[in-house]
Amino acid sequence: MDSAVLPQHECGLFGVFGHPKAAVLTYYGLFALQHRGQESAGIVTSNGPGTSFLMHKDMGLVSQVFGQEELARLKGTRAIGHTRYSTTGTSTIKNAQPFVVDCIRGQMAIAHNGNLINADLLRDELERKGSIFQTTADSEIILHLLAQPLDNGSSALAPLRRIEGAFSLLIM
Repeated sequence: MDSAVLPQHECGLFGVFGHPKAAVLTYYGLFALQHRGQESAGIVTSNGPGTSFLMHKDMGLVSQVFGQEELARLKGTRAIGHTRYSTTGTSTIKNAQPFVVDCIRGQMAIAHNGNLINADLLRDELERKGSIFQTTADSEIILHLLAQPLDNGSSALAPLRRIEGAFSLLIM
């Protein structure tokens, strides 16, 4: 089998729901998973529906990206975090995750691990329909799919059925 279609799993994801120190717990989770990705790290927090997301991400090791100040600023009872080892896209801050967007369905954050084997096909289709990509990471394709308006009665996660590959997602 071609190595381009074999599942990849070089990033680390960690999420916390319903804890007053969600960012701190996520930091420790990412620190433990850091061997899976040492290019960049990020955490997004929230207090739930209707509240704004707070985010910090940067290039470097988890311990270099987050200090006490950054963690104190990331208030919220929910958090998702990501530590990156790039398998697609370049190793730059624009590709550091989690990604946060404002769309018709509200504010959304995503952290993704794995590769989409049909990423090129989906990206081309989305661009032809008017999507504008800000990164070179295939993770952004998932956001564009999830941000599309739903058909009546469709599941919010129905667009994920179009994705091929092996992956994990944290969505907030």
